[in-house]
Amino acid sequence: MSKEISVLFVCMGNICRSPTAEAVFRHYVENAGLSEYILIDSAGTHDYHVGDAPDTRAQRAAQQRGYDMSKLRGRQVEVGDFRRFDYVLAMDGANLAILQRITPRDSTTQPRLFLEYARHHREREVPDPYYGGTDGFEQVLDMVEDAVQGLLEDIRQQYFSA
Repeated sequence: MSKEISVLFVCMGNICRSPTAEAVFRHYVENAGLSEYILIDSAGTHDYHVGDAPDTRAQRAAQQRGYDMSKLRGRQVEVGDFRRFDYVLAMDGANLAILQRITPRDSTTQPRLFLEYARHHREREVPDPYYGGTDGFEQVLDMVEDAVQGLLEDIRQQYFSA
């Protein structure tokens, strides 16, 4: 494998859903022995939490399932991300619309909804748990775990199959 594959997860503030997806996907990629081939990052469409650690409730829920988000920090998506990343995956339709508006015309990377890769969830949007209780963070993890498995399988088929 000579080309590194790159994946960017995007939500609004980059402190709940997208860093959760980044941490979970990183865990699955490491377990698959593919860390040296897949670059993983997350960002927000808004600048509300640039430089901030993920929400403590998101970190706690992730830690309970064995995912470490402690070193992640929020950043805002940039136009250059469409040149750097093969996959730009939005958590919901509102953020997808923002990404579509800022995608350069000549970009070969087109943003998509992350849950298109889910196998067991019919929903296509990961709900924002920020204003709810802890159950929302568990629901996000359930959806993210499902979709990262589908995403990893898609990447394996496209880039690693003989």
